[in-house]
Amino acid sequence: MQGCNDVPSETFDYLVIGGGSGGIASARRAAQYGARVAVVEAARLGGTCVNVGCVPKKVMWSAAGIAEALHLAADYGFQVDGVRLDWPRLVQARNAYVARLNGIYKDLLDGSRVTLLRGHARFAGPDAVTVNGDTWRARHILIAAGGRPLVPDLPGAQLGIDSDGFFALTEQPRRVVVIGAGYIAVELAGVLRALGSEVALAIRGQTVLRSFDTLVQEAVTGHLEAAGIALQRGFVPAGVERRDDGLAVLAADGRSLAGYDCVLWAVGRAPCSDELALELAGVGVDADGHIPVDAFQDTTVPGIHAVGDITGRAPLTPVAIAAGRRLADRLFDGQSERRLDYDNIPSVVFAHPPVGSVGLTEAQARAAHGEAVRVYTTRFTDMYYALGSHRPQTVAKLVCVAPDERVVGVHVVGRGADEMTQGFAVAVKMGARKRDLDDTVAIHPTASEELVLMR
Repeated sequence: MQGCNDVPSETFDYLVIGGGSGGIASARRAAQYGARVAVVEAARLGGTCVNVGCVPKKVMWSAAGIAEALHLAADYGFQVDGVRLDWPRLVQARNAYVARLNGIYKDLLDGSRVTLLRGHARFAGPDAVTVNGDTWRARHILIAAGGRPLVPDLPGAQLGIDSDGFFALTEQPRRVVVIGAGYIAVELAGVLRALGSEVALAIRGQTVLRSFDTLVQEAVTGHLEAAGIALQRGFVPAGVERRDDGLAVLAADGRSLAGYDCVLWAVGRAPCSDELALELAGVGVDADGHIPVDAFQDTTVPGIHAVGDITGRAPLTPVAIAAGRRLADRLFDGQSERRLDYDNIPSVVFAHPPVGSVGLTEAQARAAHGEAVRVYTTRFTDMYYALGSHRPQTVAKLVCVAPDERVVGVHVVGRGADEMTQGFAVAVKMGARKRDLDDTVAIHPTASEELVLMR
């Protein structure tokens, strides 16, 4: 192997920076077409999703769901007194599951004959990357380095943890302040509360999930408060202090939240673009550090592409996977027009209960279509809670556009919303009309039937 100033011993057709879901999916697809491919990764394979995101989050959400079921069990006649959570055992089992996935990803790369280069990648030119002092060249380079959680530059902010730190907790925090109003804040606050922690949620506005439809914002905010989470509205953090009784979060207006043993920052994510030496390849970034790409995932530099969170477009794991695979189809299988359609991408927030959303919000639809928008809503109690004293309501909204009432948005908050949204996303993607839903026979008794019964 040659030094970084020499001609490299190997040249690849495709060099992928980042061993997360999007990068690995694109690398393996390219290898299937006969391309010589390498993936560069310094950390555990699988990226954020597998290690400190979707996968361990879903495990914790499932544990929280079991805790909620145990609370409901007595209403169904079960005796469950004395049940308690062994947090270290839960964490150990979760981590073992993630470790197995890391191994599976390595096996998938090996099986696809993709070379794994361990280390940090830095550009050495528009077609060259250095890894641990060695230079590698490629006809095409994909940047799929992902993102990382943000911690604000405030006095004492380092006394708190971020979402990565949440998955490093070996003991359950008893009193927690979660700062943020996005899906990560909502999900982690909900998990901690369902598992028995005392939780305060500090948000700048009046509702959470402000990028979602107002029905979702209002319903989820109400569910959080009904679950016993202390919502602090209009809270602009100014710093964190350690006091005799624990941590205190200070607000710009003079308020403080004191006596907590954990402060969790969930105020957004930043792209991992600052250590790639992008300037040596001529690749630019926007004001937030994201790499701009066109509809085909191409940067402004020929032969350099980007997918996933580092682009700032729809930062969801399935989006990175889909974009990466389509890019490989185009580059290495001659599918010249192959690209990802970013319209009508479904998403789920694993709140308690969960949120499912696809298409336009009502506000977006009205901005685009004005008076042609028709909205249908429903509100009901899922039969799962029929015998319980706690009866969270399911809410749903269909956003349609006249004259044929094409369905352009579906938004659901309630038990099962995470699973039902996938099927309705297909309908929205295919251009279904309200009449198509009306003509579909309902499956009874289910929550999803309400979406085909709205009047």
